[in-house]
Amino acid sequence: MKFEEFELERNQSLFEHEVDYNLSESGLHPLPLNKILNHDEQQELLNKELIYGYTTGTPELRNKIAGLYNKSTIDNVLATTGSAEANFIAVMTLLEPGDELIYMVPNYLQIRGIARSFGIIVKELSLRDNLGWQWDMNELESMVTNKTKMIAVCHPNNPTGSIVTRDNMKAIIDIASKNNCWILSDEVYRGAELNGVESPSFYGTYDKTIVNAGLSKAYRLPGLRIGWTVGPKDYIKKAWAFHDYTSISIAYHSDWVASKILDTKRRNQILDGTKTHLNQNMNTLLDWVNTCDGKLSLSAPKAGAIAFARINIDIGSQDLTYHIRDNFSVLLTAGQWFGLEGFLRFGYGPPNNYLSKALERISQSLNAI
Repeated sequence: MKFEEFELERNQSLFEHEVDYNLSESGLHPLPLNKILNHDEQQELLNKELIYGYTTGTPELRNKIAGLYNKSTIDNVLATTGSAEANFIAVMTLLEPGDELIYMVPNYLQIRGIARSFGIIVKELSLRDNLGWQWDMNELESMVTNKTKMIAVCHPNNPTGSIVTRDNMKAIIDIASKNNCWILSDEVYRGAELNGVESPSFYGTYDKTIVNAGLSKAYRLPGLRIGWTVGPKDYIKKAWAFHDYTSISIAYHSDWVASKILDTKRRNQILDGTKTHLNQNMNTLLDWVNTCDGKLSLSAPKAGAIAFARINIDIGSQDLTYHIRDNFSVLLTAGQWFGLEGFLRFGYGPPNNYLSKALERISQSLNAI
């Protein structure tokens, strides 16, 4: 089996620790455990044995996750090692070679790469900048055939930071229902809305819906490697059986910490901090874009610590990314790596001072072209 190269991840992993400033990350600056656990909890964690945990996730954690989704119970939840495993499991358990998958682009292209490598036909449907980074629903409907088994969305979207509108959510659900398709919704950025209003989940709206998410983005805890998949009970049983062949179980200590994080009061405190941090940095980024003499333009994202800036000079996104990286030691990510040329993704989640210094370097790089 030959997998196509995951360009985004390869470029990040090779250079993210080699540059002075890394704006390729898609989450906020991570939180340390001593900022989210009290002293007694820290001591309790240190004294816990490093055992294998529940292969599905502890009942406590799964109950906390289920509480985030309307009409969900513990039997609708499987804890995974990051949302990446949840995405992998969904593709492998629900699709067969020759099936069609309609896929939102631009996007984090993990699902596309997995699916194409296993002989699944991926039909890309672009978000439209002139529609506020939304799908044209007529285009979606025209793409569905009797081979279409899944419609995959990223909501809120990486890299544009857009949120699927309620009207478009309803239309996607109606189209999927009419054609007996699965909806796979990657909702790992839910909770990172700049206005603080959590976007509605696709879960609970249609019985053939899978939602994948985790603690890496809005919660600022990527190192815990905690993700989950939420779906119909029969799907969760299949996903659990496949999970036995992947990571078997999540890390027990991460499970325990995640259960504390998802207490309502603590969860709200973390997400409030996320909103404050995002808004401060977004203002910094927008002010900076206005100093670029039109070389870049940006529609402000509605969620997430990522912004998709249009390139208004005659250079490809990958070439511009390499120019900034190799000559000014700042790592960004190219629109080409998300399935849409002509853009750069800015990760604006680091500390504000770090972001400002990185943007100064990028200004120098643009002036050098």
